[in-house]
Amino acid sequence: MMSRTIEVEHLARVEGHGKILVEIANGRASNVQLKLVEGPRFFEGLVLGRRAEEVPVLMSRICAICSAGHKLTSIMAIEKALEVQVSRQTELLRELLHHGMYIESHGLHLYFLALPDYLGFTGAVELAPKYPEEVKRGLGIKKLGNTIQGMIGGRPINPENAIVGGFGKVPNSEQLENLREYLERLLPDAEQTVLAFAGLKYNDFAAGPAIFYALRPEGPEYGYFGQTIVSSLGEKIPVEEYRQICNEEVVLHSTAKQSRKDGNSFMVGCLARMNLLADRLTPRAKNLLQKIGWMVPSHNPLHNNLARSIELVYSFERCLAVIDELLANGVSQEPVDVMPRRAGRGVAATEVPRGTLFHEYELDQEGRVVRANVVTPTALNQANIEKDIAGCVSHVADKNDEEIERYLEMIARAYDPCISCATHLVEVKHR
Repeated sequence: MMSRTIEVEHLARVEGHGKILVEIANGRASNVQLKLVEGPRFFEGLVLGRRAEEVPVLMSRICAICSAGHKLTSIMAIEKALEVQVSRQTELLRELLHHGMYIESHGLHLYFLALPDYLGFTGAVELAPKYPEEVKRGLGIKKLGNTIQGMIGGRPINPENAIVGGFGKVPNSEQLENLREYLERLLPDAEQTVLAFAGLKYNDFAAGPAIFYALRPEGPEYGYFGQTIVSSLGEKIPVEEYRQICNEEVVLHSTAKQSRKDGNSFMVGCLARMNLLADRLTPRAKNLLQKIGWMVPSHNPLHNNLARSIELVYSFERCLAVIDELLANGVSQEPVDVMPRRAGRGVAATEVPRGTLFHEYELDQEGRVVRANVVTPTALNQANIEKDIAGCVSHVADKNDEEIERYLEMIARAYDPCISCATHLVEVKHR
């Protein structure tokens, strides 16, 4: 079989700018490069010398899609460094804001970025005339997610209400009751999303057994907050020791660094969470998982999309439960204590839609940042995407170039890479 090179000059329907290069020899990939070509941004450098309370405001600007995730993770890391405790009401409102991000992001990805691949279209514009109900459903789910973020965070993008120590403004009971009705009305659409995506064909392009990492919540529930990183290898790593898995290294073909654990690539994100924590799902999500007959764990990267649909229902269920608890306890505007000034180190992690996100800050005696580090899911996944692309090639090498390109893009898109998030400084050493 002749050698050839496949190049995807523009990886479409992802956030940011990326390319794929694959060299094929004897039916296998001899070289794979996922080229994340965004110019590096210097957010870790921007916060040096800043007071702690300023940091989350800046860090939420890393990404417009998961700005709430960056904001909350940054806030929680700062609170650890300053030893700030928050109320149960604050925890619940933060969770509600976080789920709003998930509903918006998962709805956007499933219906407008991923679905065209499986139905033979290049995008949602082509999809709409033949599948108007699906497009309408996706738009409705996405709008709901934005509504939640706007109500809790103050606006759908770069939420300002969430601050260190609490919230600048909280919703009233009437707003929460209306939001609850909105969620109930669209819950059938979320459930239909699972059934729709379960009916698609997922070619098994797995490159072999994958290693999975995710945060494990402290209680028995599924969730996106925790203090312990768990893996499919049976590891349990405190969040503060996250560098055990984030061994980032420079690669010449990408402006984002790659991570490997003991020389091996690994996966974070929807499929990793489902493989490691599916037994903790809420009732409706768990029932749907059983109804569609999907057996986890799965090593097929395309099943990331199926996992997203299950998580969509989970987020609806949790939003309803959070609102019920807030209404039962009563929502009030809580005072936020004066920010303490002290030295400290804080590390926080959350599960954002694309995987585990880490923020770390070191503060001096004046409460100013002297060191910062942010590690994003796409940077963690980059090496594993290349591994899965190589695995895909071994299954489709006999097809024409156009078909191969389509499959390679499907693999990359299944991870829903956020390229802008991934291209930044890993660490700034201040002299």
